Amino acid sequence: MTTAHDYGEGIHPERALKYAVQRVSGGRAELVEGVIHDLPTGWDHECVRDVLRSQISGTVDALEGIDGSGDLDLPGSLNWYVPDIAVVPGRLARGSGALAPDQTLLIVEVTSQATAETDRVVKRRRYADYGAPLYLLVDRLDKTVTLFAGPGRLGYTEVYGPHPFGETVPLPAPFGIDLDTSRL
Repeated sequence: MTTAHDYGEGIHPERALKYAVQRVSGGRAELVEGVIHDLPTGWDHECVRDVLRSQISGTVDALEGIDGSGDLDLPGSLNWYVPDIAVVPGRLARGSGALAPDQTLLIVEVTSQATAETDRVVKRRRYADYGAPLYLLVDRLDKTVTLFAGPGRLGYTEVYGPHPFGETVPLPAPFGIDLDTSRL
């Protein structure tokens, strides 16, 4: 006879949750500290992403990179993120599923009412833990842009900002460009 206990044998929570989040019906979702979250959608959010993508696209091309919102796995944790924008080397993007944050060149998160605290606190900490070299936080609620660099186990060691919308925000190497935030 099969018992409820038998079904739990051998199930690995991290794998099960990451499998589930990749199969959410009706849209994209991410896993944040073990909780599945729907991703925010809306034209305001898309406008910010579009403004940023248009400014970095030439540099991304020169770096032979890809910018998009592909899946990022944080192995060994109950986290599976879908950033608003991630820039990754093109050679890594081809034929791969999820990448790890340390395989990115830049990660951008754009806050919404639903994601603000997660983007400001949890993702900042986790992206640093997992070696994302640059994390750009566009906070639509506070109308600021903050760049985090120098990831480590205790968080990011370099913080540039917060810069109010309208200021120019320099993106360091390998980008070496200034972001115009006046249209955010």
